[in-house]
Amino acid sequence: MVKAVVGANWGDEGKGKITDMLAAESDIVVRFQGGSNAGHTIINGYGKFALHMLPSGVFYQHVTNILGPGVALNIEVLIKELKALEEKGVPRPNILISDRAEVVMPWHILLDRYEEERLGSRQFGSTKSGIAPFYSDKYYKVGIQVCDLYYPTVLKEKIDSILEVKNLWLKTLYNAPPIDGQRVYNDFLRLGQEIEHMVCDTTAFLHKSIKEGKRILLEGQLGALKDPDHGIYPFTTSSSPLAGFAAVGTGIPPYEINEIIAVVKAYSTCVGAGPFVTEIFGEEASELRERGGDAGEYGATTGRPRRMGWFDAVATRYGCRVQGATCVALTLLDVLGYLDEIPVCVAYDIEGDITQDFPVTPLLPKAKPVYKMFPGWRCDISKVRKYSDLPDSAKRYVEFIEEFIGIPVKMISNGPKREDIILR
Repeated sequence: MVKAVVGANWGDEGKGKITDMLAAESDIVVRFQGGSNAGHTIINGYGKFALHMLPSGVFYQHVTNILGPGVALNIEVLIKELKALEEKGVPRPNILISDRAEVVMPWHILLDRYEEERLGSRQFGSTKSGIAPFYSDKYYKVGIQVCDLYYPTVLKEKIDSILEVKNLWLKTLYNAPPIDGQRVYNDFLRLGQEIEHMVCDTTAFLHKSIKEGKRILLEGQLGALKDPDHGIYPFTTSSSPLAGFAAVGTGIPPYEINEIIAVVKAYSTCVGAGPFVTEIFGEEASELRERGGDAGEYGATTGRPRRMGWFDAVATRYGCRVQGATCVALTLLDVLGYLDEIPVCVAYDIEGDITQDFPVTPLLPKAKPVYKMFPGWRCDISKVRKYSDLPDSAKRYVEFIEEFIGIPVKMISNGPKREDIILR
């Protein structure tokens, strides 16, 4: 049995909690794309954690956690997170790293940072984790795979060849000092040794596990609207956060993915640049931001204040569609309990043309939200554990979303902790 947990919006939907919860009944949890550019926040008996490189199953001793070949592996971040778990008393997790995963190198992070600085007001809102330069190199075929770290001659030749070009860029485009290739070589030989006990053919391991009937959970990063093919390009990430890519990023057959859980927030948030139709500002946004999340709506990786907006049913239906969602997990419903009325965007007005279809990026800045208003429930629902016990107005809100997007809402998260969940 293979399940995928993915985001239907701009990311930051609360996937970490849902993955953490489902990991309890899984044997294997797999990250299939992205790197340390996004964080999954998890609150449990050990404390509060923002995981960037580690899969969300690391708190369960029975789970094997895998970083698949589609991941952008930042080894230093991985080691740092493992040490942080150990310091908080978390037993050392079982981790496997694909020998075909590619490694985030120092030049990726430097070029990401310098390019955002050069772009100034035109920047894309990068987390400066090196992700865009990493994936550029991957598809330009000048990346370094984990397996290369164990072939010193190959590693040295690759580093020297790559730096012939990268140092030229750094000097001529950014007036920055060159990178010392020998130092990088020494550092990554050492880093390779530190993770060697975790490195293996994870694709073969997963195929064997499927034959054995293991329960496998695929963990996506970010959300559908950040996909470079189907999202708000160019204000996207550089790998595909879609469940369809999970087959590529893990090496398992696509027909093995039985269930796709799209995680959706009960309101909208976004980190980074780009069009955001239901965005709100001023005191209205500040109040929602401070009440939202587990400690306010701030990026788990960057700490940046998230842009705030009301629930966008147009974007969410589209995101669920491209994800191929079989069900929805609706998160942070409890946050809305302070409102007398709750707006839901049910259509876009684009220069007088009313549409319920999510448009291409050039049209999004012209789109104005068409809202349907719902009565609020004006009470704390965070202790509710049965759907039938929710206030009628909260149930109407959930059921309208379910009807509009055409996919059943099977989970409702109404608080930051594992146990703050309603199963339908």
